[in-house]
Amino acid sequence: MSDGRERKNIQPGKRVHIVLKQDQRTGKVTAGEVKDILTKSASHPHGIKVRLTDGQVGRVKEILD
Repeated sequence: MSDGRERKNIQPGKRVHIVLKQDQRTGKVTAGEVKDILTKSASHPHGIKVRLTDGQVGRVKEILD
């Protein structure tokens, strides 16, 4: 599993674990498939922000291979 801080590691269709905004305190992860990549920069210290196919938005914690 690779980590979600580098934009180059994430493509639409990849399965990922994200942390939703409301779950940042607890660190609870949500699994899903990437629809859109919302972070414009090449990397982000807290994870690249993505939108899943079900519409949820959060930062990628890990990429599931």
